[in-house]
Formats: sequence, C-alpha cells, structure tokens
Amino acid sequence: MGLLLPIILAFLAAVIGGLYLLGAFRQRRHGEPPLDRGPIPWLGHVFEFRRNTLKFLQRMKGKHGDVFTIQLGGYYTTFLQDPDSFGSMVKESREKLDFRKFAVNLVRRVFGYSAIFEEHKILHDASSKHLKGDGLEVMTQSMMGNLQNLMLHNLGSSADQRAWIEEGLFQYCYNIVFRAGYLSLYGNEPHKSDGGEEKAKEKDRAESEALYGEFRKYDALFPNLAYGVLTPRKRWEVERLMGYFWNRLSVKEMKNKDNISRWIWDIQQGKEELGIKESMVTRYMFVLLWASQGNTGPSSFWLLFYLMKNPEALAAVKEEVAEVLKEFGQEVRPGGPLIDLTREMLMKTPVLDSAVEETLRLTAAPLLTRAVLQDMTLKMADGRQYAIRQGDRLSVFPYIAIHIDPEIHPDPHTFKYDRFLNPDGSKKTDFYKAGKKVKYYNMPWGAGVSMCPGRFFATNELKQFVFLMLVYFEFELKNPDEEIPEIDYRRWGFGSMQPDRDVQFRYRLRY
Repeated sequence: MGLLLPIILAFLAAVIGGLYLLGAFRQRRHGEPPLDRGPIPWLGHVFEFRRNTLKFLQRMKGKHGDVFTIQLGGYYTTFLQDPDSFGSMVKESREKLDFRKFAVNLVRRVFGYSAIFEEHKILHDASSKHLKGDGLEVMTQSMMGNLQNLMLHNLGSSADQRAWIEEGLFQYCYNIVFRAGYLSLYGNEPHKSDGGEEKAKEKDRAESEALYGEFRKYDALFPNLAYGVLTPRKRWEVERLMGYFWNRLSVKEMKNKDNISRWIWDIQQGKEELGIKESMVTRYMFVLLWASQGNTGPSSFWLLFYLMKNPEALAAVKEEVAEVLKEFGQEVRPGGPLIDLTREMLMKTPVLDSAVEETLRLTAAPLLTRAVLQDMTLKMADGRQYAIRQGDRLSVFPYIAIHIDPEIHPDPHTFKYDRFLNPDGSKKTDFYKAGKKVKYYNMPWGAGVSMCPGRFFATNELKQFVFLMLVYFEFELKNPDEEIPEIDYRRWGFGSMQPDRDVQFRYRLRY
C-alpha cells in the first residue's frame, strides 16, 4: 500500500499535467474574446467544425457574437466575423500576425514539403512578373492553345461530330480546365519528337488525362490529409499518389518539355539557386499544381451551371462574347481558323466578369488564418478591443461574414449575374452594411499578404473556357429543372467548393 499511493499520485499528476497541456483548463482572461473550449480536450470542436464549418460558425456567432475563441485540434483560434473590422487583421504587421508560419505547417503536413523563410520572395516575384500585367499575355495564349487542343481536336474530323454527347458537367469542366492549366504551366510534349506536332498534341491529351485521374484521387483525400485524420490504408494511398506526382513533376521530367511557363521556370531556378535540394524542388512543383489548379475546375462547373440555370444571364454573356469577336474582326465559321482569344479581348467582358465574381461569391469559401506571433490587441471598427494571446491563431471566414450577408448582398443565395455591374455597365464596387460602405465586399481570393497570387490567371482560365464553350458548342442541362446541388461541406475553408453530386448535361459542336 505504501508503494501504491505514490504510483496513483504520479498517475493523477501526469493526467492533470496532460490535460493542462491540452488546454483543458484554459480560462478566459479579462479583455479576451468569449472562450469556447469544446467537448473534447485538445480536439475541442474539431469534429463539428469539419462536419459543417458553415453551420458551426453560424452557431458560434449566434452564441458569442462576431468575435470568439474556440479550440480546434490543439490550437486556440479566434474568429473575427465583423467585415468592418477585417482591416485590423489584414493590415496588421507580420511581427504580430503571420500567414507564412501557418502555411508552412500545412504544406509540410499535406505535401511533404519543408519550406525555408527566404524562398517566399521567389514565389512573390515570379507571380508579380508572370501572372499579372503584361506577363499574363503569354500565359493567356498558352492556355488558349491547350484549351483548343483538348476541346476542339476533333473539329471537322467526322460526319457525325455534331452528335450530342451526354456527360457529367462537373467531370467535364474540371477535366478540361485542370488539364489545360497543367499543360500551360508545366509544358507540352516537344513537337520535334516522333510523329510531329499532331502526335505531340495527342500525347499531351493522353498524359494530362492520366494525371487528372490521379489528381482527383488525391483531391478526394485532401480534407482528411489537411486535418491529419487518415486511416493506414488511406495513408498508403496518399504516399503512392505523392510518389506519382513527384515523378511526373520532377525537375528532370520537366526539362524534357517545351513551353514550360516562365512562372514555373523562375520558381524552379530560384529555389535551385538557394541551394534547395532537387527532391524538395520537385515536391514544391506538386504544391504549385494543387494551388493553381485545384479550385479553378470546380469554379468552372459552378459558372457554367449557373449560366445554364439563368437564361437571361446566358443570353447577356453570349451577346457580349459576340460583340467582342466582332470588335476584333473574328468569327467562327465552318472550316475557318480557330479564334485567337487574347488578353486584350478578355479585358472587354464586364458582364462575364460580373458573372464570374458572382459565382465565386456563392461558391468560394476560403478560411483566412494567421499565426499570432506575440500578444496583441485586436481593435474593432466600433471601438471594442480584445486581447489575443501569442501562440493562438486568428481567422476570418468571409463566406458568412460577407458573401451571404443579406445587408451587403440582398437575396444572397440567388445567382445574379449583374450583381457586380453598375447601370452604365461599369464594375460595381460600392456595397453597404448598416448604411456604411464595406471595403471588403467579396473575398474569394483572400486578402492582404495571403491573397492568391494567381487570381488573374485563374480568372482568365474561367473566362477562356466559357468563351470557347459559347462560340463552339451548343449545350444544355439534361434536366432543365435540375436543382442546385448541395455543397460538399468537407471542403469548407480550402477555396472553391465542390458539389455533393454531379449533374448531367448535353453538348455538341456547332459546326
């Protein structure tokens, strides 16, 4: 008995100490936001949060207001849901709030890539040079060529080419846009290889199709991987898929391609100059593939679906497309040359721009998160102040706070293609809440230092795809009364949302 008591006391001390380290005894201090630790030590609310982020955060906001702290998988995260106060997070110095620390941990866990601090500038510089402004012209032309190869390679090849083809809309859109984006970024089969140009294009179609199939398998596992919840069998599958992409996107493989984008090339060269191992550079190529193409395909589905469900919107975009072609002296005719859709032409589509922005408002749900590097004060627009602890995280979920707020966007769950247009056809940027102009009225790309560097290229991808669909194809939903699919809630917080089911549509070439 004399020996048993110290053992019991030691065990109890270990349990209590463990619970303390897990945050089970954390208390709200004076000046801090409302604290909700959740039902499970360390895990907190993580299961409810993963199951349906939207409903959970709506419940927390109803319970605690627009600022609250919750425990999620070992971290305490403060959610800021007042759009007037977003600037206090977006504009805060990196000495207090840092996106990179959070991103580095996520990338290491999900992609096996270990980043170093100095390399962030490489991505920033390459993106500024090649993914916007004049640098985007080359990317736009490359994307157009690859879209034409994938969508129009059988143009005029047979007498029955105008037969209707029935397919899942999500599968079709994701497949085409992903593959064209991949080829535009990572290069094409050299035309000088055996068989010449047509054989090289055929190889591009076959290779990109195979890679897309493997990417969709990885994509399905991504939410579990991001949260660190994988069975041994799924872990094995993730490792297999990573090995596949590390092989296909290796530095060695890419050096055998033509037309590698300068964006990819500059990033690759910059990392090699920093002395980063080639194996790590290869892993980063997979990171870039997911970041650049993982959301554009799903967004193209929603855009085309909403247009088909709204005849007025589809007619308005069709009319604009026809006007642009006429202005630039181009037309689509049987046996004629393919249209040359340039960046300049894409800059003259305000109606399509508004439809894209409205689609992203309804279906893009990024979770913007910063690591809190030192104790700080969060200052609200109405004068309130909250103390935030070092080691915590600070997050914003714009979908609830902005995108579906009926004060900012009346009838928020309805697709209105002209929501972002003024009566004179110019871009609308004036939106209000409680009589006060809202600066952050739509945030599908994030904000501040974490804003998506490829947003201009991604927008062009969507517009080019829809443009080609409208001028070269007839298409319609198999069921005109098709209900809008529900959202796959497992993907909340990772960008564009995916539908919980596909919808069938029919399409055929016009000529």
